[in-house]
Amino acid sequence: MGETLPRVPGGVRLHSDTVSRPVQTLRVKMVLLGSSGVGKSSLALRFAKDEFRNTSPTIGCAYLTRLVHLNNVTLRFEIWDTAGQEKYHSVTPLYYRGAHATLLVYDISKRETFIRSQVWLKELEKQNIPGSTVIWLVGNKGDLAQDRQVSVQEGQSLANDKGLFFIETSAMTGEEVGKLLISVAHTVYECIGEQQGGLSEWQEAPAVDLRHRDSFNPFALCCKVGP
Repeated sequence: MGETLPRVPGGVRLHSDTVSRPVQTLRVKMVLLGSSGVGKSSLALRFAKDEFRNTSPTIGCAYLTRLVHLNNVTLRFEIWDTAGQEKYHSVTPLYYRGAHATLLVYDISKRETFIRSQVWLKELEKQNIPGSTVIWLVGNKGDLAQDRQVSVQEGQSLANDKGLFFIETSAMTGEEVGKLLISVAHTVYECIGEQQGGLSEWQEAPAVDLRHRDSFNPFALCCKVGP
């Protein structure tokens, strides 16, 4: 599969737990954009749990998390999987605004999704401050190479023209998905994390003990998603 990846330093590890977590944990907002059916939800699930299962179209937005340990820092990826249906297009900017990493996903077996990814790119260029986010063009469903409608060269050429990173993946087989996440982590930390105000530190919220409360207040509760 074709790809343009930054060099990944030694010592980078993917973990789902917090064992041996370095002192500092930084928050990384990553958003997946693309047409309905290109496999955004499947990629998000691979990122978060390294699992694959058939999914229904996303309604609005789904949210998952994943920890990535680099040599001297942990990145807590907050993964926003947006709906690709046209009826949700107007609200999608609410989700990708402020993203540190954006994945523009298309299906290599459906040319219209490749064209649509370029529309998303134009939207991003309107919303984002240059240098505030790293953008990857991701040709998904590499397992359908026999039905390919978009060549590796076309994807690479678009990425080169627009200054994007590029890779082809298969959420179904998991091919290149882990490598993509590690590369995004390295790139975000190098390009954004060391800037002043680039990445904020994540602090785990203290647990709330409800056993001794005199009354139940539903508005006092919250849900914690992910690690």
